[in-house]
Amino acid sequence: MNVLNRVLVASKQVGNIYNVVRTSILHYNGSLLSSATPASIQMAKSFSVSSNRFDLMDFFDDKKNWGENEVKHGRAWNKDELRIKSNVDLHKLWFVLLKERNMLMTMEHECEEKMELFPSPERLDKVNESMKNLEDIVRERNRAYHELETGETGERPGKLVTNQLGLKFYYRMFEHVIPKYANRKWNEKHKFYYRGTAVHKFLRLYREKLYNVKRKQRNRDRNEVMGLLKRYPNMDRAAIAEKYPSVDIDKLVKYDKIRGNYDSSKV
Repeated sequence: MNVLNRVLVASKQVGNIYNVVRTSILHYNGSLLSSATPASIQMAKSFSVSSNRFDLMDFFDDKKNWGENEVKHGRAWNKDELRIKSNVDLHKLWFVLLKERNMLMTMEHECEEKMELFPSPERLDKVNESMKNLEDIVRERNRAYHELETGETGERPGKLVTNQLGLKFYYRMFEHVIPKYANRKWNEKHKFYYRGTAVHKFLRLYREKLYNVKRKQRNRDRNEVMGLLKRYPNMDRAAIAEKYPSVDIDKLVKYDKIRGNYDSSKV
């Protein structure tokens, strides 16, 4: 019986607290409405949001484009157009492009499931290009702001490291709760060193492969220049040197292979 009385008393106290809080909130809201100016009320009325749609049709293209072989579309946003826009406009445009990309990816997947032709697949490439340009502009602004305020780029720090195969790559750092010396899982996954005779042999063969690729490309350029000089002796050498910078044209001119059968001195 005593326990029941205590529960009733506690419930009455909670009810009293709720009434006090509710009265204070209503009084505060009433004071806000009374202090609001007609201009602020008109501004609040003019503020609009997109309509709530709880279906999945936003992930699909317009029905009039279903079954079409080609859909008319525009070009991608370039960086010069995005630079003159404000941060708010870029923020809105990002979500518009994100929604468009989700729709195009859904339609592409649906066409693959139905074994049908996806109309104008270049739309997805243009949306991705626009999003990449927009992200570059945002990073460009952030970098300029941080360099002006702090003298640093504000970008995620990183460094050039070597993996277990001896190949170098750029590692982007990020924060960890556990320190590096005590983070056993991180140390097992990230090993920036290499050792062993097998790795050294791999690096030797890999460098040899890269050298052979450059050597073959250099020989192809030289043979092509020799063929051009043999067929067109009066060709502009400055243009050839600009197109083939790795070829020594002055040295090739002295070769007998590029001389034709025609001898002007015998005419």
